[in-house]
Order: sequence, then structure tokens, then C-alpha cells
Amino acid sequence: MRKDDGPGDLRYRPLMSDPGDFCYRTCNVCEAMCGMVIRLENGGSRIAEIRPDKEDVFSRGHICPKGPAMREVLEDPDRLRFPMRRTASGWERVEWKAALDETAARLLDVRRRHGKNAIGLYVGNPTVHNHGAVIALQGFARALGTKNRFDANSQDANPKLFSSMLMFGDQLSVPIPDVDRTDYLLMLGANPAASNGSLMTLGDVRGRLRGIRDRGGKIVLIDPRRTETAAWCDEYHAIHPGGDAPLLLALLQVIFSEGRMRDEPAVRASTRGLDEIMALAARFPPERVAPAVGMTPEAIRGLARAFASARTAAAYGRVGTCQNEFGPQASWLLDVLNVVTGNFDRPGGVMFPTPAVDVGLLGRKLVGNHYARWKSRVRGLPEFGGQLPAAVMAEEMETPGDGQIRAFVTLAGNPVLSTPNGDRLSRALAGLDFMVAIDFYLNETTQNAHLVLPPVHALERGHYDVIFHTLAVRNTVKYSEPVVPRAPGSMDDWEILYELGMRLGGLRFGIPLLDKVAHQAWRLGLRPSPDHVIDLLLRLGTYGDRFVPMNLFHRPWGLNLAKVRAAPHGIDLGPMVPSRKTRVRTPDGRIDLAPRLLMDDCPRIDRWIEQRQTAGSLVLIGRRHLRTNNSWMHNVKSLTKGKDRATLWIHREDARRLGISPGQAVRVRSRVGSVTAPAEPTDNILQGVVSLPHGYGHERAAATLRVAGALPGPNVNALTDEERVEPLLGTAVLNGVPVTVESIPDGTDQKSSQGVPRRSPV
Repeated sequence: MRKDDGPGDLRYRPLMSDPGDFCYRTCNVCEAMCGMVIRLENGGSRIAEIRPDKEDVFSRGHICPKGPAMREVLEDPDRLRFPMRRTASGWERVEWKAALDETAARLLDVRRRHGKNAIGLYVGNPTVHNHGAVIALQGFARALGTKNRFDANSQDANPKLFSSMLMFGDQLSVPIPDVDRTDYLLMLGANPAASNGSLMTLGDVRGRLRGIRDRGGKIVLIDPRRTETAAWCDEYHAIHPGGDAPLLLALLQVIFSEGRMRDEPAVRASTRGLDEIMALAARFPPERVAPAVGMTPEAIRGLARAFASARTAAAYGRVGTCQNEFGPQASWLLDVLNVVTGNFDRPGGVMFPTPAVDVGLLGRKLVGNHYARWKSRVRGLPEFGGQLPAAVMAEEMETPGDGQIRAFVTLAGNPVLSTPNGDRLSRALAGLDFMVAIDFYLNETTQNAHLVLPPVHALERGHYDVIFHTLAVRNTVKYSEPVVPRAPGSMDDWEILYELGMRLGGLRFGIPLLDKVAHQAWRLGLRPSPDHVIDLLLRLGTYGDRFVPMNLFHRPWGLNLAKVRAAPHGIDLGPMVPSRKTRVRTPDGRIDLAPRLLMDDCPRIDRWIEQRQTAGSLVLIGRRHLRTNNSWMHNVKSLTKGKDRATLWIHREDARRLGISPGQAVRVRSRVGSVTAPAEPTDNILQGVVSLPHGYGHERAAATLRVAGALPGPNVNALTDEERVEPLLGTAVLNGVPVTVESIPDGTDQKSSQGVPRRSPV
């Protein structure tokens, strides 16, 4: 960390040793943007070693095991290197031109016969780590023309994006905790020790969190499970899944009733709806909320007082707050807490980053801040930002009628393992007229495809984190060159989407002249690069070499891609700075503390509290491990070695009551299916809650994912229920799923840990 609070300079450090022997890279596996030093051999054609870059301006020498494992993915013999077509006798190799032509022809045929909405599109999580795919995606989606678009956000981040849109006027105006300067960090449902940060790009996660305590600050974690992050915290409180929104209302009730708001006149001047949120919170005193959420009234009051009295504080929530039945409310109330305590848009509180490439400009043009412009055909769930919730995909494929999905495109996604009731979705995919997958693995989802189009590996292309610089706790910029040469004739995601989009009638970005010029250029054989777009956006950005005041930060910047490329360890642009005036984009420039959509849905919280008084069943939550990343790093030997991690965590008292001993096989049942797993009784989970990790269950792809297929562990999404969604967005409720657990007597058949479907498709 630089000692000064200003941006770094442009004095570039040379490459270490011989430039032909070493190169530098930002890891793109997760959101942390860790810098890596990569040692090459064989004339630069093979990676010999990957280790942390101690000079990286953001990650400062931190790296997790997944970064070095990128070499194993690159060299994985199971990774596809050329297009594949599924035939009656198996998979056969196809040349690229033939594969692209066939894909486009079959999609166009479905669209001609059944209409444009007969095509579905699913975009998986790795796409956001790929600047070429991010830039091309919206143009490709518009070329398809379908409203049946889905992505991983409806299992993950949509509640936070939605609440940001309602409060601040832009779904990409997501306030980020200023962890480098805060005195009190309150985390709900977040586990950065395993995730390395999410919607809070950290880099050097342990060092930054340790820095809070080193300067006398405090970290508090609230989660149903005593996670790995709890060991780094000063306090840990267990909470029942779904209790985040009630708890936050109780914290606000204490702050309002005890007069602990910081500068109420300033809050009133910059916000709308303060009286409404005060009236709502008054219904949720700690004495009413505590029994339902599993905490004591005294603990709740203590948290509220400590947060409000801290010199600076930041409240932050992640997947645990998003994946329960009150995800939008919990996401909203976290930021209400930050605003009313004076911790919004100030150092040490929550702030907005100022990235060198402002993806918000693209987002507002290509995606916009939209909600419920159309709804899903069968269940009537709303679109958000142009995407429908993934929980409806299977029913939209199975149910006959106008708009039934008959063809499907997946991009870097494995929804059979990552969306609720994955077994039903797998059956639905198998019944489609046509499916194409842009992916370099034959996994549980892509094995249903008729054609698989494999892009190059990330280390074979350049990399710029166009998304995660906008969510980072410190402003930096870095571009990574390709590490190893790619095979002749191979294609990256940008090229695949570009070529398919042009064959479907042309990529469409909503600017008619640009769209026409792009199509004509394609016909002439001209192929643009996503780096051209990054260079333009750098030049037009806050630090760019055009349209920037020369006295910005008291020095000229003039960034462009060439200057960023010349800084192998990145460029430090300084800490976050107050930016309310540009990032709050509501019509009147004021923060909406009481959005009507969220307020009107709060009676469900009252009913939940009442029902919790008599609840006695077990509920299921997920979990992750530092060595896993959703479902797509399980084919790496170095990350999967060691003890079985796919065990069912169950509280010791629940295990005793059910007669379950450590290591015993148990059957876990939900409304939609059942799985088996070995039990792991523990005190590190709240009584009444059980936990299985997500991303496992690779048996059905054992022939094509040979390492992953040999792993034990069930698919937790054989238990999650596609009909259990929160009503505003249709976000899947993946935490708090009602289940039963029973021991399996010795000698009982324990096959099919994948999950046993309990009902037929619609």
C-alpha cells in the first residue's frame, strides 16, 4: 500500500529478470484481481511456475491456490481445443467455419419457424472475468433478438444490483466498503476468507482485513455458519437463514429510537423517505426480532450502538444476504444503515470507486436500468436489466405454446449444477431441438449440446478487468498480455460471439450507424479487437488522455492502453473519493431510502417472524471453500486433493437427536429431490441448519471430466427448489431450503449421490 493518499505516478518498473523468462498477469478466476508472476520455459511456450506478484499495486503479493492452478487448467487433457459435434455414435471434431455456419443456420431456422423468443441464452459467471466477452455479449444478445435471456446473477447478485438501482438510480452504483480506512466492518452472509471478496474486490484480503484490527478497528461477522472468516473477526454472531432483513430493521429501530443518527439534517437534505423507513423500523424492536433470527435483544442493541458510535463504519453483505427469501430487502437495508449513520460516501464508510474504464457508461447504454418490461411466459416473473430469472428456464423449455424455448445457447455456464433443481433442467435441455455451448469442457450442462465451441484459455488471451475495477476497494488499473501463444486457428470468446452475431444478422449495440459499419467491416474481412474498445474507454475515462482537466489530482494523467500496458504491476490511482454527485443518478439526485417496491413487500418479513416462532424443521444452506470456484475448478488435481469436503455439516445436537454419528451416510430430502452425503457433526453451524457445498455432483460427466467425476459429493442443486424464489426478482432461494435428514443403515444402497428426482417434468 502506498503511504500517500494521492494516486501513484507513471514511473513504470521494468520486468524482473529477462522479459523472455517472466511475465505478469492478473488472475481472472475470482473477483480479487490478484497479480501473478509467471515463469516461462521452452522459449516462452510453456508455463514453469506461477507465484504471487509482490509488486502488484492492488494485491500486494497475495494469491490463493486457484491462481497457480490456472496452469493445470491450461494443460488439462480434458479441455477441448476444437469444436465438437454430438452424433449418435459419440462426439466428433468439426472445423471452425463449419461449426459456426451450422450453429447460425440452426438458430436461424428455429427463429424462422417458431419466432425469436424460441431461442434462450444463459450466461455463466466466468463471462464477467473476460473483457472481450463482456463487450461482445450485449451485441450478440440483441442479434439473437430473444427475451428469454438468463444469467448467473439471478442466483447471486441481482438483489444488490436491484436495490442499488432503486436507491441510487443505477444498478451499477454499488457502494463498496472502504476497508483500508474503516474502523468498524460489519459483514452479513459474507466469507471473504474463502471468496477473496465479492461485490467488494479486495486483493490481499487477509492483509486488508488485518489492517482494520491493527489500527484498532473491529470486524464483526453475522452468518449461520462459523466460516473461515470468523477466525479473522472480533465478534461472530450466528443467525437463522433469512434473518438478515429483520435483523437490519431491528438495528435501525435502535438507532432511530435512541437518537443515534449522525447529522439528521444532512441525511434529510440528501435523501427521500426517511420518515417512511423510520416508521417501518419502529415495527421491529430487538425484542420482537431476536427469537426469530436466533440472537438476543442485548446482542442486537449492542451491535446497533457500536456501529452508530464508531468513528467510521461500513456494513456489507454478500451471497448469504442475496440468496435468501428477502435478498432485495437485506441489500437495501444494509445501505440504509450506512446512510443514516453518516457512513455513506465518506472515507472509512462505503464509497463508489472511480475506475479508469467506467463500465457504467456501457451498461446504461446497452442494458439500462429496467425492470418488469416483460415477464416469463409460464410463471410471470419479471425481467431485470434484460434478464429473466434462471429458475424459470426448465418450465420455459417444457411448456408448449408460443414462445416455448426450443433452442438454447450457453456461454461459460453450467446451470445444471448452479441453478435450482438442476435434474429437471438437465432433462429439459436433453429435449431441445438444438443447443450450442461456448465452453471448453464437456460438463453436466454442455454434454446436452449438439455443438460445443471451445474458446482459448484465459492465459492465451489478453485480460482487462472491466467489471471488477468498478467494485474495487482502491482505484487501480492494469492490463495483462497473453502469457502463452494460442494454437493456430483457435478462437477466443470475443471472436466466437462476433462471428456468430454477424451470421445472425449483425451485432447490435443500439447505434444504427455503428451497427451498419460493423456489419460491412465483417463482410470485408475486417476483424476488430476488444482491446480497441478498452483503449477508447480508457481515453474517455476520468484519467484518460482526452476530455480530462490537466489539474486532475494536480498532475496530468493521459491514460491510454499503451501506457497501461507499459505498467506490468499496474498503476495505483489512489483511494476511493467522495462521488455522490456523479454516482447517485436518481431524477432529483437524492437517495431513496424507502423505495415503494421494497416497502410494499415488507409484510412478508412480519409473516416470516411469526412463522419462525413455531418452526422446527431443518433448513439447508450452501458453503464454499478457498480451493473451489463454483463448479468449474474441480477438474484440477492440486485443488481437489485432501479430505472429502462435500460433507453435510450438521449441529452436534441435531445429529444426536437424529441418531447420526460422524462420517455416517445420510439422506437429505427436499420437495424436489434427495442426495446422500457423509455427515460431519460440528458446533460451527447454527442448530436447525445444515450445509452442503455447491458445485459438486460430477458423476454424470465422469467420462469427460475425469478428475471431477471421481470426486465424492452430491449436487446440492438437486435439493434447491426452482419454485422457491423471492417475488420481486425471482432470485433463487438457495439458502434456507426446508429439508429432512435421515441416517442410512449400513448395507443400504447408497448410489446416486447426484440426487433422485421426485417428480416428472411439467
